[in-house]
Amino acid sequence: MELYLLRHGIAADVGPDGSGDVGRPLTDDGITKMYMEAHALKKLAIQLDIILTSPLVRAQQTAEIVGETLGITVQQAQELALGCDVAQLRTLLQQYPGAERVLIVGHEPDFSNLIGTLTGGSNVVMKKGGLGKVDLYAVEAHMGTLSWLLPPRVLRTIGK
Repeated sequence: MELYLLRHGIAADVGPDGSGDVGRPLTDDGITKMYMEAHALKKLAIQLDIILTSPLVRAQQTAEIVGETLGITVQQAQELALGCDVAQLRTLLQQYPGAERVLIVGHEPDFSNLIGTLTGGSNVVMKKGGLGKVDLYAVEAHMGTLSWLLPPRVLRTIGK
């Protein structure tokens, strides 16, 4: 399986109307930059079977931008909310047995921890809008290889 991990774009510090962390939307700058990054995925001809996203607003907005650009439907996944680990990821991916190329959109430190666990301890930090690709032999610890990790600046350069 090709697992792509996209950290949400730049978000507001607080959500509107007391919605707190859950309701934090992307900023205008975050939206603009995410469209550039989504175009990079298109230029790189990344083929996806499905996009799964955290239910938090900033992740949903990020996923919708990518989905719109690539013409792929986005589905919310509670498992990708804050605190996602390998067991939750396995449970989620088992719901999509035919999906071999999956993009998940979520949060830090979850994605750095997932990459580290899946690949055997790689120490990575994903910036907002960063994208990583892990080739998985199974959704288990130490059963993946980090193919690449692209910082948002590189994606935006490609997407221009």
